[in-house]
Amino acid sequence: MMNVVMLSPGFPAEMPWFALGLAEVGAHVIGIGEQPEAMLPEATRRALDVYVQVGSLWDEAAMTEQLRMIGRRVRIDRIECLWEPGVMLAASLRERFELPGMSVEQATLFRDKEAMKRRLDDAGIRTPRHAVATDGGEIRAAAEQIGFPLIVKPVAGAGSADTHRVDDAKALERVIPRVRHVAQLSVEEYVEGEEFTFDTICAGGDVLYHNVAWYRPKPLLARTIEWSSPQTVSLRDPDRADLAPGVRMGHEVLRALGFDTGFTHMEWFLTPDGEAVFGEIAARPPGARSVDLMNYACDFDSFTGWAEAVCHGRMSAPWSRRYNAAVIFKRAKGSGRIARIEGLERLVARYRRNIVCVDLLPVGAPRRDWKMSLISDGFLIVRHPDFTATLDMADRIGTDLRLFAS
Repeated sequence: MMNVVMLSPGFPAEMPWFALGLAEVGAHVIGIGEQPEAMLPEATRRALDVYVQVGSLWDEAAMTEQLRMIGRRVRIDRIECLWEPGVMLAASLRERFELPGMSVEQATLFRDKEAMKRRLDDAGIRTPRHAVATDGGEIRAAAEQIGFPLIVKPVAGAGSADTHRVDDAKALERVIPRVRHVAQLSVEEYVEGEEFTFDTICAGGDVLYHNVAWYRPKPLLARTIEWSSPQTVSLRDPDRADLAPGVRMGHEVLRALGFDTGFTHMEWFLTPDGEAVFGEIAARPPGARSVDLMNYACDFDSFTGWAEAVCHGRMSAPWSRRYNAAVIFKRAKGSGRIARIEGLERLVARYRRNIVCVDLLPVGAPRRDWKMSLISDGFLIVRHPDFTATLDMADRIGTDLRLFAS
């Protein structure tokens, strides 16, 4: 039996299902996290054979000692972490204990957006023009070199946090004070086009499963327009002709970065003239319920599929691409607590066979900060074999389902 240490098995929201996936494929799962064991999600508690609570995951010396203590009792075969902030920690601990998986050098290429793009530039992969900056002067110099419009974002960020589109010099002066707290910034060309993902489960350098999802609208726009209902759409046909440049680029990116085994999440742009332009890639699954979309689209369990790839180098469970699947995130109008929800009953009656998940904040719950959480005040997931029908349902939910807070 393989003994797998999983860092942060109870957080974020998807982690319990990955821990359970490890248990499903026969792994002995040892969890290390900051939560008290009694506060772990029920799925995590079912998955774990052993749990060690630590004061801080980020105290590497203390983590090393904890692993040494565990190693005196059982052999440790792998250390896994699918939470973005823990990717470098897991890599460092693997090196200390001479375990398989991403090294610190490899992990850096997935965390440091500038190092990532430089490696891909060397491999001949199209990336946005880019530069690194640490202060206002360097940001201005990079902007002069790259030209407007451009994007300013953290080198080691995740999602769209602290990411700004800048259209001219006046706008740049407004943005510079807002990013002073970020140690290193990436200043890059703004790419016109639609934004997609290329998500994979790999083993031994081979892509065992891939997914392409479409962001509607682009995440940067969704982060700036409160009244929008952002969507992520997992496509039934990720290999259609117009997406082929991005899928091909995704494979090239994995080879250039030397990725071997696990989950990856890449974002890329398709320009109006059909060019694929790299965005960024992470050595982890996508968040915001995108893994659920993959499962609903293919009627399989990608949590367990990942675990089997990690532990046994394969994905043996049968699956097929049967549906397009879309998640629609909702934001309440107003502030305070959810006061009422309108339109849900009508939508459920109309799309009963196609709505596979409803997860909205209940009346009386405090409204979430939509700028900090894409999930916002809840979401619905729909699926349908026909692409146009899927988009029609998603758009109808976006307009007809309304939450109000007061």
